[in-house]
Amino acid sequence: MKMKTILMGAACAFAMAPAAFAERGSDGQLNIIYWQAPSTMNQYLSGGNKEQDAAALVNEPLARYDASGAIVPWLVDEVPTVENGGVSADLKTITWKLTEGLKWSDGTPVTSADVKFTWEYCVDPDGGCASSNYFDGVASIDTPDDRTAVINFSEPKPFPYGPFVGASTPIIQKAQFENCVGAKAQECTTENFNPIGTGPFVVTDFRPNDVISFKANENYRDPNKPAFATVTFKGGGDAQAAGRSVLETGEFDYAWNLQLSPDVLASMEAAGKGTVIKGFGTSVERIMINLTDVSPDLGDERGTVKHPHPFLSDINVRKALSMAIDRALLTKIGYGETGKPTCNVLPAPAIYVSTANDACLTQDIDGANKLLDDAGWVKGSDGVREKDGMRLKVLYQTSTNAVRQKYQAAIKQWWNQIGVEVELRNISASVFFGSDPGSNDTFQKFFADVEMYTNNFNGTADPEGYMASWTCAQIPSPENQWQGNNMPRFCNDDYEALVKEMAVTGDINKRAELAKAMNDMLMQNYIMLPITHRSNVSARSNTLGGVDMNVWDSQMWNVADWTRAK
Repeated sequence: MKMKTILMGAACAFAMAPAAFAERGSDGQLNIIYWQAPSTMNQYLSGGNKEQDAAALVNEPLARYDASGAIVPWLVDEVPTVENGGVSADLKTITWKLTEGLKWSDGTPVTSADVKFTWEYCVDPDGGCASSNYFDGVASIDTPDDRTAVINFSEPKPFPYGPFVGASTPIIQKAQFENCVGAKAQECTTENFNPIGTGPFVVTDFRPNDVISFKANENYRDPNKPAFATVTFKGGGDAQAAGRSVLETGEFDYAWNLQLSPDVLASMEAAGKGTVIKGFGTSVERIMINLTDVSPDLGDERGTVKHPHPFLSDINVRKALSMAIDRALLTKIGYGETGKPTCNVLPAPAIYVSTANDACLTQDIDGANKLLDDAGWVKGSDGVREKDGMRLKVLYQTSTNAVRQKYQAAIKQWWNQIGVEVELRNISASVFFGSDPGSNDTFQKFFADVEMYTNNFNGTADPEGYMASWTCAQIPSPENQWQGNNMPRFCNDDYEALVKEMAVTGDINKRAELAKAMNDMLMQNYIMLPITHRSNVSARSNTLGGVDMNVWDSQMWNVADWTRAK
């Protein structure tokens, strides 16, 4: 397939038919509950979906992925392609034309200068931007007029829809954030908690790790939207309480990420107040392996690449940990039909799915024990293995969640059977997925030996940006305020070469081969241990209309279209 065909296929955009609205604010109050509470309204300073979704009510990208995975225009009238002249024939530029008359929520015009500034903000070398991988290859952005932004790539970009497409890279206002760049980004509390946006709502009160209050944006581009006058976005608690508040009591209208056993969900839904909604995208529950030493004795160099992990640097140990896990049993217990056991961190779309790692689907305790025996890890009198005075003891952390604690308990037993001592730790999701660089409990800082959580990527068209998450530049460190997506601290020249090759490769089949090769390198080096390919599971009230479950973008992607069902 030629490059030109890929661009056309990726950008087959269509506008969804607008819902009929009486007038803005006519449906009163909307109540949303995320049991993982947002810690900021600036998703550029957090890798968590909870921040991204909360921010989606306010901040918007130039284009989005709709519920089918197609790219649709959002702050533009048309998605640029080679065919319509928006993407240059040499694939080195993409030109976005802002819709005429767009305003920020403070009434000032949205301009191409805001687009350029957003890129500058995210790639500032003294800052820490959780979405910087989406701007890989951007050399400069030109602004020939107030409505036109021309993105120039350093090399031909067969898939130029990383920057400003999807919830990961929305536009932020230059006037508000121009004094919050680089090292100052985290210090701008007012700006980070109360962003000026183009979305359907504006923040009226932000309480970190608790509740956010919104009101309808009076300058929103559609005069009849949003239907709701106010929104309460409640955070905290647990998945079961969140599910119950929609499905059983009707206290809330929408509950996100209901990571609950299938029988619990079925029982709640039977109450008749709401409906469980789900869809398979690219979400994978995985265990990340820390390749660095997190000993507190290392001070400021703790968890950095300067100090390799004392025993997880041994591939035999990492492989044995993987072999001991029964992925099928865990998935059955934790998710039922809403999950599938997997051996890949890249589980979809189908063209990118590798079959080279399927051996992990069969648990092999005996094989894991033999592997460690052969590698010189000897069991002591207490059953724990050691070598050269180093004991196999791991701190295994994750967020507080009933399903995750079931996973932890089972995996601890299996790892004990192969001579690994395990200390379990669970951290409040609001803290674990938080954005505070001063906290030692975030999943980005990763001051543990292994940690478990789910992650995914936006968009069906291409996983290039997602697979670039594990480049050396994406390693969280003190220098980048512990931002970045490469939690294991993996750095490999061969992997870097694959990422660079994919960035300039147009043939779809070759791109699939490269994506599989990257996935396989991560899997076969046991940098992370995928367990379950999860569907996204949420719940909506039966009185809430307009919800269109989206596994490729933010679940709040079309909140402007939500209504109170009559």
